[in-house]
Amino acid sequence: MTDRMRTLHHDGFTFDVLDEGPRDGKPVVLLHGFPERSSTWRLVAPLLHEAGLRTIALDQRGYSPGARPRRRRDYKVSNLVGDVAALIEEVGEPVHLVGHDWGAAVGWAVTLRRPDLLRSWTAVSVPHPAAFARAMKTKSQRRRSRYMLFFNVPLLPELSARRAGGRFDQSMSRAGMTAEEVTRFRQEIVAYGALPHALGWYRALPLLKPGETDHKTTVPTTFVWSDRDIAITRSGAEATKDWVAAPYQFLELPGVSHWIPTQAPDDCAAAIIERVLASEVGA
Repeated sequence: MTDRMRTLHHDGFTFDVLDEGPRDGKPVVLLHGFPERSSTWRLVAPLLHEAGLRTIALDQRGYSPGARPRRRRDYKVSNLVGDVAALIEEVGEPVHLVGHDWGAAVGWAVTLRRPDLLRSWTAVSVPHPAAFARAMKTKSQRRRSRYMLFFNVPLLPELSARRAGGRFDQSMSRAGMTAEEVTRFRQEIVAYGALPHALGWYRALPLLKPGETDHKTTVPTTFVWSDRDIAITRSGAEATKDWVAAPYQFLELPGVSHWIPTQAPDDCAAAIIERVLASEVGA
């Protein structure tokens, strides 16, 4: 019987891990996005447990108090992938990987660099990086991604988040977060001291090498996207199919904002379970 994981020690850091569900269930690793922690899966995980799956949710680099380096280069995608790979190696067998938002961006990179660690992949909200890069050639996607420029301004985003109800909170509300979710953001990210480090993921984006992610994933994949996502256009979502050389399903959720795990947990969990079951039988 597998022992519960509470922490991951890797690269000189200590990461917090939430290991739940049947101990002998097929392992599902859950990667949160920005600006959230592993609690973003709080409504999805119980549904996976009911299906007999074990969930392992990681508070990623910059979010776990014991893993908050200060240098921009410490948040390069290669380092974020290394953290996830170390977690899976600690699990001791290939896993079913799930990621939302930035967790999806990292998950795509894991599928490209370490497909040997995965049995399946469910991406939520964020498309394959090459599909996203293609979408960035359109005015619509560039307009939706302007917030990334703001996040790259030193200190200003952190200052704007200091006051409850201020500019940062308002931007989260416009992105579709409920009042309860904004409050949780203030508690779990701002008060927790994670925000400056979480922003490091955006500030390390210029360090990504051109063409680094311009190849197809070979991992069985489901991509879940919602039509009220203000950050990701339909063109990037629909182009993802061209970058998956494996069984693939695209699921569009009508009337749902970007925050799928908390606002459409039943649909999110169902998509994960379907992908897991299909992959387990070799579909």
